[in-house]
Amino acid sequence: MSNRSKLQAVILRSAGFSLVEVLVAVVVTAIGVMGAAALQLSAIKFNQTADMRSQATVLAYDIADRMRANRESALSGDYELALSDAAPSGSAVHQIDLRDWLSALASRMPAGDGSIDRDQRSFTITVQWDESRVANSREADADGDHLQQFVFVTEL
Repeated sequence: MSNRSKLQAVILRSAGFSLVEVLVAVVVTAIGVMGAAALQLSAIKFNQTADMRSQATVLAYDIADRMRANRESALSGDYELALSDAAPSGSAVHQIDLRDWLSALASRMPAGDGSIDRDQRSFTITVQWDESRVANSREADADGDHLQQFVFVTEL
């Protein structure tokens, strides 16, 4: 066999990709795509958590501003509220404020609830919600719930 025919034989053998090379490239690409999808899923999950915390902050400041606008009633204890309390009925300003606030908590947050505790002129506003939608990234409490709280302390 001449050198020329040996060269042609080598060129013909190395003319394309082997099936093993293609399969390795497909596996590497698939792993990369799956990693990008997992990263995107985590980003969406943490974005939802951040949105809930932002909503809790806005709602806590909302009731604090309402109490500042009705300062005398707030200092007399009319705005005190425990978690799971029903919305007050009546037409007084503090009752309307609490009813609107509890309604906003329930509509904007999953299982949203709130409480207001007074100690002299200091108020502790607690906003609570359920984060079971992102349960696998959070530990459950003793009851198996995934409740989160935002606590805001202010003074009037």
